[in-house]
This record gives sequence, C-alpha cells and structure tokens, in this order.
Amino acid sequence: MRRVAFGILAFLSLFLTVTNAQSAERWAGLPPFPPMPQPKASGMADVNDIKMYYAEYGAGDPILFIHGGLGNADVWGAQVADFARDHLVIVADSRGHGRSTRSEKPFGYDLMTSDYVALLDYLKVGKVTLVGWSDGGIIGIDMAMKYPEKLTRVIAQAANVTTDGVKPDVMSNKTFNDYINVAGEYYKKLSPTPNEYEAFVNQISQMWATQPAWTAADLGKITVPVTLAIGDHDEAVKLDHTEMMAKEIPGAKLVILKDASHFAMLQDPEGYNAMIRDAMAGR
Repeated sequence: MRRVAFGILAFLSLFLTVTNAQSAERWAGLPPFPPMPQPKASGMADVNDIKMYYAEYGAGDPILFIHGGLGNADVWGAQVADFARDHLVIVADSRGHGRSTRSEKPFGYDLMTSDYVALLDYLKVGKVTLVGWSDGGIIGIDMAMKYPEKLTRVIAQAANVTTDGVKPDVMSNKTFNDYINVAGEYYKKLSPTPNEYEAFVNQISQMWATQPAWTAADLGKITVPVTLAIGDHDEAVKLDHTEMMAKEIPGAKLVILKDASHFAMLQDPEGYNAMIRDAMAGR
C-alpha cells in the first residue's frame, strides 16, 4: 500500500512539474497574430504629413490601442474582439508601419504622438483610454505629458522612458528576432512600400538609439492615471526600469504579467484583457 501511495505521489509530482514547465514556457514563444474582426469603419486619414490607416469597432467609451515598433494594428485581434463588445475600439498603424505612409521626416516619439492626437481630432473622438504596447506605450506616456486633455488614462506595457531601460542583449533574443521577421512579412503584405522593410528598420533603429530621453522631472508632471505593465520574462525592457517609472509617475500602478514576455497580448490574451479591465476599473 505504501508503495502504491508513493507511486501516486511520484506521478503527481512529475505531472505538476511538467505542467508547470509547460506553463512557464509560454513566454518563450511568439503566437501568431489573431484574426481581426470586421471593422465598422476604416480608412486612411490625412494626418500631419502622412496618410494613417485606422479602423473602428463597437460602441461605447473609446479605447485607443497603439502597437509596438515595426508592428501594426493587427497584433490587437484578441483585444479588439473582447473590448468591442462594450467599447468603441480604435486601432491604427503608426507612421511608416503597416498600411500607413511615412515622410522624409525622421521618426520620433513626439512626431508619432502628434499623429495620434491628429487622428483623434480627425475621428472627432474626445478623451480615450490609451493602451500602448512597447513603442505604443512610450507614445502613451508622451501623450500624457503633452496632451493630457486627450486621455482618460494610459495603460502602457513594456515601455521605457530612457534608452538604458532596454536590455542590451535584446537583439540576440530568439523570440524578439522571430517578431522582427514576422513584422517583416506583415510589412511586405501591408505597406505601400513593401520592398523597403530594411530601410524602415534602419530608420526606426536610429530613433531607438537616442529616444526617449525623459527625466524624473518630466515624469513627475504627469497627471493622467497610469498603469505600467511588464511581463515577468520581458526580453526587451528591464524590470527595474519599469519599477523606476512607477515610482516617478505620480500615482502610477505597476502590474507584473505572469509567465509572459514582451508579447504578452499574444501569449496570454485573457490575462492581458483582464489587466486592462482592472486598470479601467481603478483596480
């Protein structure tokens, strides 16, 4: 009897070990972008000196989702499907990304932030909840500093406010490089300049080399409610940098996304959506 009991315990221990290992490895993969629902409206907005792709879904209090660098709006499929049930959801492709055009102006966060402000004006949308991932989160923080009247709150995942907030070995990470390759395939399919991905990456990389460069004093002036989220296995952004941001932005809340990386919205969409809803409810 004792041997049987020991055998059962050993099996359960092995099962739990394997299960936990599988769960923990979720962060190591890059799931495909989920399908996007059919928008109720979409188009190309004349914004500053570019044409900016946008799409709208659902109805209710507005939420603007902003994707990360090199990506496009289609990364948000799981979030759009959820939040369009009870909100007006707006997605767009940032300048030069996805279906949007770019100009001769060098990429910069202030410029891209002004694009999104102009897009909201074009759509006649007032304040939004802004959910930003990576570069999208940086744009959200920039908007909170410069255009707080446009925001109900900012939920920024995997954002940095200085260049030393980025891990130095990010470009040697397999998952991150998988993302760069996937983003390149989307670029070839969506972009009005499909053969210029390498030049586009070089232009974005020049921005990443020097921006953002905000100080604690800059962050201390933010008056918009801010939630900062980061995966516990983020390949790109340092946890202690995110903790510093949470300390310097008045009233900011820090959320650690379990078993998730820089690509948490793809790896754990249910948990990611729950994080957003908690932030919107002030939890």
